[in-house]
Amino acid sequence: MSKIDPAQALTGSVRDFREPQGTDLMARVEPFYEWQELRRERKLWPYSKSTQKAPLAVCTAADDSGQTFTGLNFATQDYLGLSSDAEIKAVAKSVIDEYGVHSAGSSALAGNTKYSLRLEETISRFLQLDHTVLYPTGWAAGYGVIKGLVRPADHVVMDGLSHACLQEGAYSATPNVHLHGHLNLVSVRRHLKRIRDKDTSNGILVVTESLFSMDSDTPDLKALQDLCREYGATLLVDVAHDLGAMGPGGRGLIGEQGLLGQLDIVMGSFSKTFGSNGGFVACNSAAVKQYLKYYGSSATFSNAMSPVQAATVTKAFEIVQSDKGQHLRSVLMERIKQVRSALSDEGLQTMGNPSPIVPVRVGDEALARLVSRRLPALEVIANLVEYPAVAKGDARLRLQMMPTHSREDVCAVAARLRTAIDHAQIEYVRHRAAVSNASRPAVTAAAPLDSMFDPVLG
Repeated sequence: MSKIDPAQALTGSVRDFREPQGTDLMARVEPFYEWQELRRERKLWPYSKSTQKAPLAVCTAADDSGQTFTGLNFATQDYLGLSSDAEIKAVAKSVIDEYGVHSAGSSALAGNTKYSLRLEETISRFLQLDHTVLYPTGWAAGYGVIKGLVRPADHVVMDGLSHACLQEGAYSATPNVHLHGHLNLVSVRRHLKRIRDKDTSNGILVVTESLFSMDSDTPDLKALQDLCREYGATLLVDVAHDLGAMGPGGRGLIGEQGLLGQLDIVMGSFSKTFGSNGGFVACNSAAVKQYLKYYGSSATFSNAMSPVQAATVTKAFEIVQSDKGQHLRSVLMERIKQVRSALSDEGLQTMGNPSPIVPVRVGDEALARLVSRRLPALEVIANLVEYPAVAKGDARLRLQMMPTHSREDVCAVAARLRTAIDHAQIEYVRHRAAVSNASRPAVTAAAPLDSMFDPVLG
């Protein structure tokens, strides 16, 4: 532990360990583990929590050391609460009895089931796009569609805040990746013009999300599609976070913007609203569907979705389109607006637009870690997001909403976050003083840092 400066418990980031050096592939990752353990010792490692019961509005969770706590659950990606829905569970049980639990094969071979084929048809009708191909996870869909279609001479123009699966797919497919300013159409046009002025022979894939998961904001999708057509590019839109949970009939922000059936390629995930793992890519081209089946490696060389997953997701789409689904979305949006209002009343800053994602800005990573450390004692389960997942100095707590949250829940979480921030500020001031003192030659960093931690929590 002596190799790690104790100050890094509050100041280091996972990016510091992203490019390990040395000949021993196993030994060279040890500094990351030492840093992780340093944060664990001070109760500043909030990741890899596990739920000990169903992820409902109130839930029991454990940190990765096994310590359990119960609290208001604002950390679950289950935007309509369908993962524990009685109808969904009934379908899952009946399909297990009929089919078992495993697809037992790739979709390129014999891993398809009548339920997966039915799900592809359901998604195509829902999005008014003719063809859909399934993937075992949403991550696999985002990575696989880019890796499947883009070749080294092609170009990818993507929003700088696009999801990791999209960025990793792009960088694995081509060196020609161009990140544009977040939601900045002028920046998109500038990239497209510059590329086409030099290259009229190769493809350009423009990549964005309909709802960005860290900022809760959305692009002008029609303007992006128009730009793509002007410059001979193809548009890919990731609808993972809004499809089913928002928009008319649950069609998300592409439905709200009147673009059903009009976007080049739509990809999404079932893990936010549809109560399952899995993902999809939909478009109007039979050729693209078939090409991705055999060249989208994350599907071709993975087992297909299980029949249980495919059947429960199909049932979720049925619920999304029903009166029940509309009611769930209405309650969800009511809770979203209530929590944003309650947070504002407590003097806390929410980001973006009303959606199931409610980012609460904290700022400096050190302060955010100290806030997150206090949440279990305050009976709150919420996720800390820090650099490099978001910009340095712009750490936040990301609340994720469900219609099963009550009005009392949202008022309580706002008040408890205020308490956590107020108390953490005291520790944070001590930390800043320790950092300042550590810059003076006669004072070491370790003693002031160790002494500044709250004795009850630290």
